[in-house]
Amino acid sequence: MGQAPALGKRLNTMKKLLSILILCCGLTRGDGSPLDANLNEQKGVLFGAYMDFGETEDAVTLEGIEEFEKLAGKRPAIIASSSYWGEQTFPKKNLALIDRHGATPLIFWSPWDKPYDQNKGPDRFSLREILAGKWDAYIDSWGDGAKEFGKPFLVSFCNEMNGDWFPWSGCFYGAKKGGNEVFKRAWRYVIDRVRARGASNIRWVFHVNAFPAENDMWNMMAAYYPGSDYVDWLGLSVYGKQFREGGIWAEFPPLLDWPYKELTAIDPVKPVMLAEFGVGDFPNLGSKEKWIKDALSTIPEYPRIKAAVYWHERWQNQDGSFSNIRINSSPTVLKAFREGISQPMWIPSKKETDQR
Repeated sequence: MGQAPALGKRLNTMKKLLSILILCCGLTRGDGSPLDANLNEQKGVLFGAYMDFGETEDAVTLEGIEEFEKLAGKRPAIIASSSYWGEQTFPKKNLALIDRHGATPLIFWSPWDKPYDQNKGPDRFSLREILAGKWDAYIDSWGDGAKEFGKPFLVSFCNEMNGDWFPWSGCFYGAKKGGNEVFKRAWRYVIDRVRARGASNIRWVFHVNAFPAENDMWNMMAAYYPGSDYVDWLGLSVYGKQFREGGIWAEFPPLLDWPYKELTAIDPVKPVMLAEFGVGDFPNLGSKEKWIKDALSTIPEYPRIKAAVYWHERWQNQDGSFSNIRINSSPTVLKAFREGISQPMWIPSKKETDQR
């Protein structure tokens, strides 16, 4: 009986220590991810961006992030970069940097080999080689890296498969003779292996192009859908004119309207993100300023769009011309972007919200 007060004091001390430990763990593990929130109750759209991280889209630096944030006037809640299979690595440092900065990482995980040329067809990372088990060790190690990271992040695997530019596109695997079926088998195979490594923190994005390269039933969005058990988000690429040659100028609203309807018809409840959107600067053909204004005002009007990632990049094409999708391709374009993204329906990173 005489030990009861001392025991009580020890228990109270232990409770206090446990409370401190829980708080510290919460701070270091980045609790409060927007991916864990009730997205149905979310008011607005998570602001995301890819920030011209180099040729392999993985040269993520704090300086590059902060430079973009100064331009935009807002800190993105989602920061995108790539993990090409040709590098045979897991983007551990990039995930950690983005997480420390207060944003959620989005990784474009692409079975693509050097020199990463488009319109070349399958390489050594072909979907059939994946299904044959040739790359199991790499897939497993990537899953181990994801589990070790531990925090929620987004992965867009084999994006824009309904196009004809990436080596995993259905057109390279039989097209109407089963190309989409090969893709679905490969998707399930990879996700099953990663999940078997315990990487339950990945949110998988089924990411299609707004319009198919070949407008046929086998190449529609639904034809590639691997099933709701294998998908957490529905993703969409929506681009205006990107290249000087070919194509016409198209305003933003019709580029989104029908593809959104087609995509949301696949699953009635999955959240939607514009995993990529942007437009080049061709003043003689159309107004990029207006395109940006329309995009930033229109996107939040679609109730299931919970995130949108602007593709901030400039590159040189094979014909010597440049495609400039950056938000600062001109002073008027930058002004339009800053004004649009400043609106309260565009949700910044939690760190920016906490600092207000």
